[in-house]
Amino acid sequence: MRVIAGAARGHVLKRPRGNKIRPTSDRIKEALFNIIAPIIKGATVLDLFAGIGSLGIESLSRGAAKAVFVDRNRDSIKLIHHNLALTGLSSNAEVYSLDVDRSLGVLKHKGLSFNLVFLDPPYQKGLITHTLEGLAKSELLLPAGLVVVEHSRREELPAKIQSLQLWRQRHYGDTVVSFYTREEDNA
Repeated sequence: MRVIAGAARGHVLKRPRGNKIRPTSDRIKEALFNIIAPIIKGATVLDLFAGIGSLGIESLSRGAAKAVFVDRNRDSIKLIHHNLALTGLSSNAEVYSLDVDRSLGVLKHKGLSFNLVFLDPPYQKGLITHTLEGLAKSELLLPAGLVVVEHSRREELPAKIQSLQLWRQRHYGDTVVSFYTREEDNA
């Protein structure tokens, strides 16, 4: 698991032993960032279910202005802080040790909004639709913003969830990456 491009290119991110956390593979990460490249520079990024922080860190490395990381797992929070320090990207990051549902309200209360949201929950736990609904209600996603969801091929996602509209999907073996935009942006 490494940073693929940008200022922190080549840094190997620390990950936990075992299978408790499933970081996005380098192959999927590279394909994903090729698709979203036009919106990274200067973006404000939210990395939900952040794990080791690889998606938010990759965004910062490629020129995102700020990344906010959310995970409730204490080991994940330690790894995110470690990986941010390792890559020298801590100054543009905020890390929250919170349940994702609660974090949406906290971030809204702080007046934050995002151009790009990564959503990579544990596979097949029923968390995606619920989290997308909460995200849509929170209005944390800016107009022309994008939500990127990594999920199992066995998890079917709806074409529309409140104001979020499925824009594109890419399949990589058992993993699917789904891209949602705000409905008013598709008119």
